[in-house]
Amino acid sequence: MEPKDISRRNFLHQAAWSGAVLTLAAYMPSYGQTLPEIINPVTNGALPGTELLSWISISRAGKVTLMCNRSEMGQGTFQALPQMLAEELEVALDDVQIVFAPANPEKYGPQPQEGSFSVRGWAPRLLRTGACAREMLIDAAATEWNVPKTECYAENGLVINRVSQKKLSYGALIEKAAKLKPSADVALKKRADYKIIGKPAPRKDIPLKTNGSAVFGLDKKLPGMKYAVIERSRRFRETVKGFDDSETRKVPGVSHVLKVKRPVFSQYCEGVAVVADTLWAAMQGRKVLKVHWNEPDFELPRTASLEKQMRDNLQKIGNEPKFDSEYAHCKQKLEGAYETPYQSHSCMEPLNCIADVRSDSIEIWGPIQEANWIQADLSQRFNIPIGHVAVHMTFLGGGFGRKAFPDYPYEAALISKEIQTPVQVVWTREDDMMAGPFRPGAFFTLKGGLTADGRIHAFQAKTATQWIGQDWSVTPPGPPEAAGYNTGDFEGLLHPYRQGIPHYSFGGAGTHSPIPVMWWRSVSASTNGFACESFIDELAHLAGKDPLAFRREHLPSTRYQALIDRMAKLTHWQSRKKNDGWGVAFTECFTGICGHAVKVARNAAGKVRIEKVIALMDCGWYVNPDIIRAQVEGSIVMALGAATIHATTFDDGQAVQQNFDTYPMPRIADIPPIEVYIMENDEKPGGVGEPGLPPFAPALANAIFDLTGQRIRRLPFSLDDIS
Repeated sequence: MEPKDISRRNFLHQAAWSGAVLTLAAYMPSYGQTLPEIINPVTNGALPGTELLSWISISRAGKVTLMCNRSEMGQGTFQALPQMLAEELEVALDDVQIVFAPANPEKYGPQPQEGSFSVRGWAPRLLRTGACAREMLIDAAATEWNVPKTECYAENGLVINRVSQKKLSYGALIEKAAKLKPSADVALKKRADYKIIGKPAPRKDIPLKTNGSAVFGLDKKLPGMKYAVIERSRRFRETVKGFDDSETRKVPGVSHVLKVKRPVFSQYCEGVAVVADTLWAAMQGRKVLKVHWNEPDFELPRTASLEKQMRDNLQKIGNEPKFDSEYAHCKQKLEGAYETPYQSHSCMEPLNCIADVRSDSIEIWGPIQEANWIQADLSQRFNIPIGHVAVHMTFLGGGFGRKAFPDYPYEAALISKEIQTPVQVVWTREDDMMAGPFRPGAFFTLKGGLTADGRIHAFQAKTATQWIGQDWSVTPPGPPEAAGYNTGDFEGLLHPYRQGIPHYSFGGAGTHSPIPVMWWRSVSASTNGFACESFIDELAHLAGKDPLAFRREHLPSTRYQALIDRMAKLTHWQSRKKNDGWGVAFTECFTGICGHAVKVARNAAGKVRIEKVIALMDCGWYVNPDIIRAQVEGSIVMALGAATIHATTFDDGQAVQQNFDTYPMPRIADIPPIEVYIMENDEKPGGVGEPGLPPFAPALANAIFDLTGQRIRRLPFSLDDIS
């Protein structure tokens, strides 16, 4: 995936000067413009200083290269992006080669892989770029044949004359097309005319990952590269008091032992690095290293104290008089409390990064989820011009937000600068699971008041959690404060509820702790969704109404009504029996809407088991149904683990769970049958990779209530404990 002739230097040089390829790029010339402008660097002279966002190049052989500015961590970028380009360009999918673009926000635009943004953010650019290239090639062929352009069309990498049936390959037209200016107004295909988009297609990265040729971070090697592992404090924010490396230096291959640090928001965490010729030697040297730590000067966090603080903070959140007045007049009232734990990211590929630091440059290779952020962070911390900091992405074995953090690339760069040699820093599983950052735990209190006819008149959700991002500030955080009310900001809640419920109130208080927290797949929707959709189910039961029908009453939108209708058909909802063990939930985040229906039953031993999960995804316009199904299935597996199997707890200022023996992952035998369906509509493209996770936990909890009458309000829980 790193062809030597597709370096950025060669790519731009060929595009701008040789005329041997047709190269186009998309950019947004003015703030707020929704459609990108397509640039031909040869005719526009737009290379210097132009913020180009996506690049394609077509060679004389007719092969297409797409510079991918997004990371690939299993979510399907390497398939969906070429699929969009191939559709409008009228080439076979196999003729599109995709390569990682290096970090360069001026050339490739913003490069974060977050918010399920790849398709919904880049579809307009790639579709228009492909269509412009196609039209330029048709123009070149029409000129070559001296015929009207309307007599020509493109298909399968060829331009064909409708009258004479003459054909010219794209490669034969490249030089003429490269001298043309892209049209500012190009028509895109209608969905009914798609040949590639909307169809399943074999993923381009799967053969590489099955035959071993895919380059993940741990696979990358440089000549003369050293390996480093770091002895880290078990407690949060301990500093190095001193260390004894006498035994470490006796290990064959160990070359350096040095104190290091890594940035964690506004703090630095310290450790001692062992550097060696091999990873094995570095790990053996770490085992006999003796480090003495300065204990932190704050109360050591424990799960019990964190939970008490969150419960206390819920009581400190102020009231909203208008809501309280409306709630007081409701005919039926209900209050509930829900609790969710901290979680580890636990990507299957542990953190790792290679750095080669010179006096005036830095070069990074690794599983980087956000190349721009890493580039900017290293530039600032090492005082090296950003143009001299190169960040190269490899495949990621999972990311979930963790691999967007700048701490592990900084560690590698710091060590490389010190020893003046390329070095790969490798985290162990224990390093990853004990150091964090983690998904924050969250506690909720909810209130709901119903009218006489059983509709929600007032709905309130209060949250106590560690706010993600509160630790970015250098200034120590102050006491917890209540958040604003009625901002509409309650991630995970279906948006139309804000129109269907007359009075709602959202507030929160920050829980302060030295435990670092950050994004985790679907961010706050993973916790909010459990509390909100479980409580909606409680309100339906209070009203004596069917859970699906109850939701329908409060969602005044044809799109959401269609979603509920489809779910009812897929589950045969109307024919289910009383206490049949069915539960549903619907959540929304990153412009993707997802519903889950879970069926539970008792096995021969009387234990509750999940019989099947039906997932319904509404992501609007989509590219590849197989990728959607894979992402939703993966989300369900991850959600199952977080709901019923694992959690991160703390004692004596450290994470208790250190490896998969105490933080077990779902096994194949734990996974129920999963059916994934996709809504067909004309809505704008939405996210998939994150929206597929939040509905599972509440749907499962609602199913358990339907079967047993037992309401689950705290995660995680064991299915074996359900009576």
